[in-house]
This record gives sequence, structure tokens and C-alpha cells, in this order.
Amino acid sequence: MSLRIAVQMDPLEGINVAGDSTYALMLSAAKRGHSLFHYLAPDLSYVDGRVRAHGRAVRVTPGADRHFEYLGEPQTIDLADEADVVLMRQDPPFDIAYITATHLLERIQPQTLVVNDPVSVRNAPEKLFVLDYARFMPPTLITRSLEDVRAFQAEHKEIVVKPLHGNAGAAVFRIGRDGSNLGSLVELFGHVWPEPFMVQAFLPAVAEGDKRIVLVDGKVAGAINRLPGKGEIRSNLAAGGSAHATELSAREQEICDALGPELSRRGLIFVGIDVIGGHLTEINVTSPTGIVAIDRFNGTDTPALIWDAIEARLG
Repeated sequence: MSLRIAVQMDPLEGINVAGDSTYALMLSAAKRGHSLFHYLAPDLSYVDGRVRAHGRAVRVTPGADRHFEYLGEPQTIDLADEADVVLMRQDPPFDIAYITATHLLERIQPQTLVVNDPVSVRNAPEKLFVLDYARFMPPTLITRSLEDVRAFQAEHKEIVVKPLHGNAGAAVFRIGRDGSNLGSLVELFGHVWPEPFMVQAFLPAVAEGDKRIVLVDGKVAGAINRLPGKGEIRSNLAAGGSAHATELSAREQEICDALGPELSRRGLIFVGIDVIGGHLTEINVTSPTGIVAIDRFNGTDTPALIWDAIEARLG
């Protein structure tokens, strides 16, 4: 069947086509004969009970001078009547604008399938949803209190401090055993972000890699091991990390088996989890990445698995 797919994402001009997961999904959809419509999150609107998006039909053109081609003039479509699937794929931060988009897109379901489910995305921010699986996590603190952080650091010696709703490894800090600059850092976090922040025991195993595992409708599709760059603790590819082929350990498979059924039940079709040294650190549901690198190493076709799952839900 041919599907009408609306893609809510960042500007197409700025993506890295060699590694962008959304672009890979668009290419895979085009191969199946599905039509594509692109719009930006700010171009989503609600009018008299209808949720609309202002954007343009688009054709993806890999290998050409320009990796996409808009078709026709800009137009406004009714996402309930004129789209079968909405891919909600704009990059975080997971802020009030993102949350508002989930509230609007919730209103077109079940007539139009939104991937990932907007209610579940709203209720499962990366660093909070993971708390449901605390048994797999490293020691973790969420707070705004310097006193609490000092006590946590005294117990665990080396710690990592990061924003609760950050992404791509931004503003992740390692604090050594002497606690240097801890007070200043907590003060900075308190000024920049209104919400609490996350503190975790530092995992030395990060030097051996931070594994990104992709699950499609609750089942493992593949994984890559991301190694931090020289002088870094962050292994995110956006922060200079490098991707390497890998396989799942028994512990990692156990984590996936525990998460999988709940992810599927919540309509979280495309999810990327992060595991360091057998410890679960994040469950990425807003705009997970990594499928291009996984397929390059494994010879797999993860976008096809995702579209198979989407079509099965529509079928």
C-alpha cells in the first residue's frame, strides 16, 4: 500500500545525509512508493478542531547535487485527513515547544499513526523514563541541591553531572574525586535550567565504549559501540565519538528483554537505548539516531524494519 507520510523534522538543508536516521527513513519510504511531505515543528497549528501542517511535498534524491527536491508550492495539509503517518523527528531539546507538539499530534490519533506515539514521548523523557528500570542503572541522583550533590560525590568519588533534558552529549561534565568546581557547576546548572539536573556515578567502562542499541517495536534491530574521542568522556557521535561494530552481551540482552514489551505497548516503535559497562543510562524516544552506522557495520536494513512495524500497525 502507498502511504502519505508527513515528516516533522528540522530543515532538510542542514542534515548530514551520510548519517542522518530520518533521511534514511525517508529514502526507505520512497523505495516503497510512499509519498513524503516535510514541515517544521513551528509550522504545526490547530484550527477549529483540526491539526494542520504548513510545508511542502518532497522527493529525496540521494547522490544528486541536492539531496532533496521540493515538489510544487508550499501548502497546508490536514494531518488527520491527508496523512497516514506522521514521523515526529525534530531534534530535541525536549522543551515546552516539543511538549506542545505532542499535545497537538495526540489529537490526530488513531486516525493518523504518529511515530513515536506523542503521548508516550511526552511521558517518557530520556533521563526520566529510564528510572522505571533503576535496577539496570548506575547510582543516580536527580536534584537541585548542592548539599545532595556533595554527599553523592563523597560516596561515589567520581561523578557525572548533566542536564535532565539535554541531548547529543551537550553540557555533560565529569567531576573528579577532589570535587573541584562542583559548587560553581551546580550554581551554573541552577541558572541555566529551571528543572533539576542528573548526577550519576562515573563509569570508567565508558573508555571501552557507550553502546547504542536500537529497538524496533520492542525487538533488537542492532547496535553500535561509540568510543569517546581523545580527552573526552562523551561518546556521542555528535560530540566527536566514533562508531564501531559490536554485539550484545548477555546483560545487554537482558536489559532489552525487560524493556521491549513496554516499549511496544506504548507505541514507541523506534527507540535507542544507551548502555555503558552493562548499565542502562538513557532510553531515547524523541528522535533516536544510529541506524545508518548500525546498518553499515551489520549489513542490515533497519529503516525497512521500522517501516515493516509501521505498516503492520496500520494493517
